[in-house]
Amino acid sequence: MPRRPPAKPARVAIDPAICAGRPHIRGTRVRVSDILQLLASGASAAEILVDYPYLEEADLSAAFAYGASAVDHRIVITA
Repeated sequence: MPRRPPAKPARVAIDPAICAGRPHIRGTRVRVSDILQLLASGASAAEILVDYPYLEEADLSAAFAYGASAVDHRIVITA
């Protein structure tokens, strides 16, 4: 079964001319993967917002939602 692309929240953009087509927060060059890597390395949402003052909490939520849908996949167990 072909895999569907991840759901894209309105705040996430994909443009071949920006960030080499990688998902990013609209109006910025901050990639979804940048936000997820910052969180994985221990940064809090509050710290990210201080370091990137042009981002909003809703941008972080959109990055989380996009990341969650990107890794979601159907598991088929056969007997």
